[in-house]
Amino acid sequence: MNVKKIAVIAGDGIGPEVVREGIKVMDEVAALDGTIQFDYTYFPWGCEYYLDHGKMMADDGIETLEKFDAIYLGAVGYPGVPDHISLWDLLLVIRKRFDQYINLRPIQLLDGATCPLTNGNKENIDMLFVRENSEGEYAGAGEWLYKGKEEEVVLQTGVFSRKGTERVIRHAFDIAKRENKTVTSISKANALNYSMVFWDDIFEEVSKDYPEVTTYSYLVDAAAMYMITDPGRFEVVVTSNLFGDILTDIGAALAGGMGLAAGANINPERKYPSMFEPVHGSAPDIAGKGIANPLAAIWSVSQMFDFFGYETRGKEILDAIEKIMVEGNIVTPDLGGTSTTSEVGDRIVELLNETM
Repeated sequence: MNVKKIAVIAGDGIGPEVVREGIKVMDEVAALDGTIQFDYTYFPWGCEYYLDHGKMMADDGIETLEKFDAIYLGAVGYPGVPDHISLWDLLLVIRKRFDQYINLRPIQLLDGATCPLTNGNKENIDMLFVRENSEGEYAGAGEWLYKGKEEEVVLQTGVFSRKGTERVIRHAFDIAKRENKTVTSISKANALNYSMVFWDDIFEEVSKDYPEVTTYSYLVDAAAMYMITDPGRFEVVVTSNLFGDILTDIGAALAGGMGLAAGANINPERKYPSMFEPVHGSAPDIAGKGIANPLAAIWSVSQMFDFFGYETRGKEILDAIEKIMVEGNIVTPDLGGTSTTSEVGDRIVELLNETM
């Protein structure tokens, strides 16, 4: 039996509600498969923990998490705790300390999902964003000078190393080569004359090692426009931390909304645990009402199975998500339904039992 140790950080707002359904699906798939099993350890870290203890996680949190095979995260953020505290003192700490330098965000329009584009369909909205996840604009480098004075100055420094830039670009090319897809690089070299010129140079260098892969390169503003007017031109997309963060929210809107947005924070070398999460945030306005959409959290479970080498199981989970969208009978209010979070999870489990 392949036993995987999973650290569960349900977090804030709707996090515990959607994570509960994700674990329900994990356990059912494991039981049906018979060769994998999950051993969960729950950690109460997040904004409520911060309000009680003055910190987002325990002092030995990183050392504790390092022993696990993966981390399953629900959501981070809640009123009363500044966003930069909740983000930098938990989520970004984990990403950086565990060198989760690859962020995978699928932008895939499933059958049954509503797309705001008149020309949007399953064939032309099917892209994978490979976002640099450990440095770039979110490196946290900078300084706040003369705070509160007339001459106050703030410096926010983007950090782009050759190692960090090359490895994320090469990872995108590896995926494209394996799946026979194109790679599109997104930068802003006309305005950011150091970091993005450097990015473009590295992209050009790496592309020479993959002559069989067709490449494109766009400025981020043009890319945002093309995602709306011609989404089919994007297959595998590689970009920096900030641009990937912004553009994947556009992608989520194209693919049915944030309730279907999943993300994987990957350490490809598996030296450290990787982390899987829905990327919709904590949605405090609906927390505790039992109406949060768990499909993004379940989609991230599909990514976890892929990561563990159970790609067939990952696809079966994604197929079940698509089937529930097509049926349209058991979906949460954000998708036009009246079902509860747990009812959606239960239906996914039923569908898996029918197909596995």
